[in-house]
Amino acid sequence: MSGIWVYAEQRNGQFKKVTLELLSAGRKLADRLQQELCAVLPGKGVAGLAGTLGEYGADKVYVLEADALEHYTTDGYTNAVTALVQEHRPFAFLLGCTVLGRDLAAHVAQRLNTGLFTDCTALELEDGQLVFTRPIYAGKAFVKGVCPEARPVMATVRPNVLSVDPPQAGRTAQVVQVAPQVGEIRQTVKEVVRQESTRPELTEADIIVSGGRGMKGPENFKLLEELADVMGAAVGASRAAVDAGWVPHSMQVGQTGKTVSPVLYIACGISGAIQHLAGMSSSKCIVAINKDPEAPIFKVADYGIVGDLFEVLPVLAQEVKKLKEEG
Repeated sequence: MSGIWVYAEQRNGQFKKVTLELLSAGRKLADRLQQELCAVLPGKGVAGLAGTLGEYGADKVYVLEADALEHYTTDGYTNAVTALVQEHRPFAFLLGCTVLGRDLAAHVAQRLNTGLFTDCTALELEDGQLVFTRPIYAGKAFVKGVCPEARPVMATVRPNVLSVDPPQAGRTAQVVQVAPQVGEIRQTVKEVVRQESTRPELTEADIIVSGGRGMKGPENFKLLEELADVMGAAVGASRAAVDAGWVPHSMQVGQTGKTVSPVLYIACGISGAIQHLAGMSSSKCIVAINKDPEAPIFKVADYGIVGDLFEVLPVLAQEVKKLKEEG
């Protein structure tokens, strides 16, 4: 059993950022173990994407193309990926901790009867074993774990916690076309509805501006949007704002929403309940804007602004815009 494998998740021909992060981390692990780094690329008409995976470090790309894999289904992807892993039995199989990655990892691990670490924030090699770090107790503590006997050891890794190495132009990977064993698919995709946005996806954004109950209403989220557009950021929200019906659940950050790890997280009018902190505490830098100096969010913030967000946000947006214009 050898090889570090990475699930190459893509959407509309664009790889998820976490896929590139895993390839960069997997390249380092594979070099230390003197093993191959392989990418698994299922879908329809995806063979042309293999070159990008090679540039980001993959030695080999397994391309599983079939009409039935045009859209993600739990059965189809689980059957195809499980059969491939069973045939080659890699040392480790890494997936992004995305909606699809979590679903696929759980089903494949169950089929393989192997160990699975979820929502990992770090991975390292110690004495020939992969050691995974993941948060527990809603992010209050971290635990390190190994699966010494399980092969392959599987893990889902949180987006934005690993760095992406620059691609090596001209570097190629061996492309292996595989006839996927799709099997019976009990789900049917009737329609795919895409929400168009010029802002980055919440879980992959380097900068996130989030609003909570302190926004006082849905109409005031335009202040966050204006700041986000100036900074090239995504817009998020606390559960309180979502439960109030001000913004859709897709914007929710927290234990019952999305887990994010941006370089910069700006919390506006968010008190800092433990459920929200569980979804954003791994951010590199946290800025809190709240008029309550005793708000729990200030305990985890790197920088705090005690003030009225309706006065602070316009000034902040203007200053950022001025800095960008000055270069």
